[in-house]
This record gives sequence, C-alpha cells and structure tokens, in this order.
Amino acid sequence: MSRLKQQNGSALVYILIAVALLAALTATFMDSSSQQVTSQRAVNTVSEIKSQASLIQSSIQECVLTYPAGDTTYTPANNQVIPYPLNPDATHMLNPKPSGNKEVQFLRCPGNPGNSNDHAKIFGGKSGKFLPPPPALFQPWKYVNYAGTVYFWTSTDKTDSFILSSLKKLDDQYSECEADIIDAKSANVALDEDNQAICPSGSYCFRIHMVTPSAGGWYKGDTDADEADCSTRD
Repeated sequence: MSRLKQQNGSALVYILIAVALLAALTATFMDSSSQQVTSQRAVNTVSEIKSQASLIQSSIQECVLTYPAGDTTYTPANNQVIPYPLNPDATHMLNPKPSGNKEVQFLRCPGNPGNSNDHAKIFGGKSGKFLPPPPALFQPWKYVNYAGTVYFWTSTDKTDSFILSSLKKLDDQYSECEADIIDAKSANVALDEDNQAICPSGSYCFRIHMVTPSAGGWYKGDTDADEADCSTRD
C-alpha cells in the first residue's frame, strides 16, 4: 500500500509539472502572438497613412500643374498660395463648407474652371479620384492654405501602444521639413503661428507640408524637434 501511495504521489508530481510547463508555453505563445499582432497593426498603420497621404499630395499637385493660373476671379486676402486649393470653408467659393470645416475630402480645384468661383471637386465621381475612409483609429484628413503655407494633417486620440512608434517610423520616410508629429496629449497645440488649425488635447497629429514659408512658426508642436530650423530655410 505504501509503495502504491508513493507511485500515486510521483504521478501527481509529474502531472503538476506538465500542467506548469503547458501554462508557461501557453503564456509564451500568447505573448508572442500579441506582439506579432501589435507589430502587424503598426505596419498596417504606417502603410495606410502613407498611401492616403500620397494620394492627397498627388491629387493636389495634379490640380496645380493642370491649372497653374488658378481661379482668375480670386484675390488672396491672407496670402493664400495660388494656385493651390483654398480651404474647404473659404467664403470665396460657391457653396463653401461651414466655417471650420477643413476636411480634405471637400477640396476643390480653383483652376477648374479658371474664371469661376464654382471650383470642381478634387475627390468624387466626376474626377475619378476617391478618398478612402480615414486610416483606422485616425480622424479625417484636414487641410490649410494660409499665409504662404499649405499643409494637411490627421489626428488620433487613441491610446494604443503602437501608434506613436508607427508615426515615428512614418516620419522617417519623409524628408526633413516635409512631415512632422505633433504631441498634444496634455493640451491643445496650435499647428501654426496664426492658429489656423489645432491639434486637439489628448491627441497625436501627423502633418504633411506641401508649401512652407521662409519664416514664421509653422512647425509648432513638432515632437522630436527635428524640424526646428525649417521655418528659417528658403
């Protein structure tokens, strides 16, 4: 009987060891799987933002190159860059969006036609170019043309751990002064010296510059300060 108890006890020890090993392997597998999912989400985020930014850039440049004279009926009131699209809420245009609405999806080409304030839409059925929904976890792209500068940006208030690292990887794919990351996690951050746009409190913003003035504080909020001297470059 004593030997039987010893055998049963030994078997129980082996079972407990096996259970512990299985639990450890399961935890390791789950941790590895979680890291892979996070890594894949980061890759997808970078790819999606870069793809949409490229579409926006090329669509705006197509308008500018196709209609270099812009809208011949328009006289810039605040040094807007001609012939780049005006802000979607610009009152010069026929049926502008409500004040404050600067979403890229509503951009119009000021040279199409060139002698009218009824600018043709850049994105939509007639143009044949469609802007996809904003990248996952991000807000719709917005646009500013004001005081000699043109830029567009997106923002996110999500707290997923991979977001900031993804934006940093994305920033590295652009030349200096072309893109920057704005950290507004603690408070609103003005994106320029004239407060034309705000990166809202609790958010990260990613901005693409298309035209920059040779002077002025148009790189406010730049997270890593690598664009510190951009506003002084020609």
